[in-house]
Amino acid sequence: MMALRFALYPGCAAKGATPELYQSTMAIVGRLGIDVVELAASSCCGAGVVTEAEPEVALALNARTFAQAERLGLDIMTICGTCQGVMGAANKRLKTEPGLLDRINRLLEPEGMAYRGTVQVKHLLWIIVREIGVRKLGEQVRVPLRTLRIAPFYGCYILRPSWDLGFDDPENPTSLEQVIRALGGEAVAYAGRTKCCGFPIILEKEAVAMAMSGANMKEAREQGADCMVTPCPLCHMSLDIYQDRAGQAVKTPLNLPILHLPQLLGLAMGISAADLGVARHLISVGSIVRRIEQSAHHS
Repeated sequence: MMALRFALYPGCAAKGATPELYQSTMAIVGRLGIDVVELAASSCCGAGVVTEAEPEVALALNARTFAQAERLGLDIMTICGTCQGVMGAANKRLKTEPGLLDRINRLLEPEGMAYRGTVQVKHLLWIIVREIGVRKLGEQVRVPLRTLRIAPFYGCYILRPSWDLGFDDPENPTSLEQVIRALGGEAVAYAGRTKCCGFPIILEKEAVAMAMSGANMKEAREQGADCMVTPCPLCHMSLDIYQDRAGQAVKTPLNLPILHLPQLLGLAMGISAADLGVARHLISVGSIVRRIEQSAHHS
């Protein structure tokens, strides 16, 4: 497999609240044939919050990150669905709105930086499906996840706005399902897979957010899901950290393990659970790891 090379933008969550996402990403990229150069001096994408409060500041933050990747001659790989949506939208605006790039570059001048508009932003999920291919992914599987029924959870930002991202159908996406099947698992069909995890809302209206995320997880459980996988660490925090409260909101004990996408990939590749950081989760992934290990012993 010929190596693909990207500038890695880990984002804030993977270096803060969910370090297991960064750990598991670094454990699997080599096996996927991806070489990464980390953008160590990059800043927050704004996560939609800065974009609302100070749009030009958010654009400048992202243009600064794009300029760093541009200097390396590389496109950006994200591992956060929210970063993908925010950065993708910022990049499109910078490339298409007359005069905007020049105006933002003037803000970057004190650092001696400028963005010329040549970088693309691609989530790991997109790279796997579009550039590596699910057939090649399947060749890296050492422990097929054939005993698992896995609920895909896309969240908002990796699919929307569809006019900007254009990677997958926002109403009926298939990329996570393709990955799950390539790993040997069964993808669970349920309506909540494309709905909001409730994370931004939790800061203002926790009860509303808990009802939303609880309903999504309850539906996945009712459809027979053993676990859930998401390409967004903010979704992961909402679904894992707040799961007990979400269960109370929908009056159902959920106990649904939530995996980051690279963790699911790593388990199927035969990487140890310890090297994927699953012990950091609040909702134990132990039952899933044991089933995978038992399946490996019997195969």
